[in-house]
Amino acid sequence: MRLNHPNGGHRPSGTRRVRRGAALGLSVVALAAGASATGTAPATAHPKTAPAAAPDCSAAYRIQQKLSNGTTWSMCWRFESKSGLVLEKVSYQPPGEARPIRVLNSAKLAQIHVPYDDGSNEYNDITDYNFGAGLVNMTPAECPGGTIKTVKVPDAYNSENPNIKGLCTTTRARGHAYRMQTDSGKVYQSQGKDLLVYTVNKVSWYEYITEWRFADDGTVSMNVGATGSLSPFDYDAGDGRGWPIGKGATSYSTSHNHNVFWRLDFGLDGSSKNKVEQYDSVVSPPAAGAQAPTNKTTRTPVTKELAGDAKNMRWWRVVSTTGKNKDGHPRSYEIVPGVSSKYPGRAFTRHDVYFTQYNKCEQYANNNLRLCAPRHPATVDKWVNGQALTHPVAWVNVGFHHVARDEDQQPMPVHWQGFSIAPRDVTAMNPLTPPALVTENGRPGSQS
Repeated sequence: MRLNHPNGGHRPSGTRRVRRGAALGLSVVALAAGASATGTAPATAHPKTAPAAAPDCSAAYRIQQKLSNGTTWSMCWRFESKSGLVLEKVSYQPPGEARPIRVLNSAKLAQIHVPYDDGSNEYNDITDYNFGAGLVNMTPAECPGGTIKTVKVPDAYNSENPNIKGLCTTTRARGHAYRMQTDSGKVYQSQGKDLLVYTVNKVSWYEYITEWRFADDGTVSMNVGATGSLSPFDYDAGDGRGWPIGKGATSYSTSHNHNVFWRLDFGLDGSSKNKVEQYDSVVSPPAAGAQAPTNKTTRTPVTKELAGDAKNMRWWRVVSTTGKNKDGHPRSYEIVPGVSSKYPGRAFTRHDVYFTQYNKCEQYANNNLRLCAPRHPATVDKWVNGQALTHPVAWVNVGFHHVARDEDQQPMPVHWQGFSIAPRDVTAMNPLTPPALVTENGRPGSQS
């Protein structure tokens, strides 16, 4: 019997909370992929005419979308019982590029770590509770203008019906992509469009929306939205750590963290041999006679594994070693951190980003349930041990401290956490540049 209990579920004995679903052992993760595509509305997530070559996967496991401005995103997908949706061979082809540009070998969730403020519980929703197995059916209204694919879920909670209509692909407007007014008064503007790929996974009372957003300008945004319900068995935080929910001050909801990890295996220009660079800027007071402070930016090559901390005016990029844009600059993707409440309670949550050398057995940021060598560490922080970075894998940690509020019931509004990777020199100009401005690249008059 599976108990429909929350991230702070029922405490039957008064000492330990029980969550919905049992942890299904320490076996190697079962893999599967979608069985078919089920139409739900006008299918805008499939172009009428095929653009460039599709990824190396069959049509059932392929996502390919040409957006309204001409940008095409293409990728393969599969499904794990733990991480859920895994995207592979992710490529981006903006207008003006003769062929797709590979961005990622693979991308997936690598952990949702949920420790409670009162120290009573600590959960790993990906590895302990078979996050992927909690995939739920979506209605057409949840995938507006798109297509819902059917996924055959390994180790599904409902083993009699493992085929879940649970993978939405659709497009969505995001507002201005750019706006520029010339001296003559002419206005150039474009409204941006994104490809969205998302699932909903239920883990006890929580329902997680795992969203991947692929923009027409080459940006990729990864977000997890938590919604569903507050646990009705968790209104017991009378120790000063909770928040009163409902009338008066009798029900206190226990505060907790959601520490979400993503695993990104970059493959820029089709090669895994990428470089990592860190950039730091330091602002100094105005020098004698100067009008303003100075700002010096320093590039530091990251040649060995790194546990990195986000700081003001610090950023990282992953750089191609094989491809350059039409200006002769190496292509790269910059990691753009989102708002985060970094959790200091565990060693593996104390850093914002990790770059590790690729190891097939290292799949989850903690409680790594893979068949690694004997005594191989089980947490990402311990994988940073001085190895040279020739095939870097990025692990990005974004935390959210959930202090409940009256508005969280009922149902709970979605609270989002995530980050982006943004193209840096992937193309020689803005990939959405209008034809009238294509010659305005670099210093005026410098074009041949």
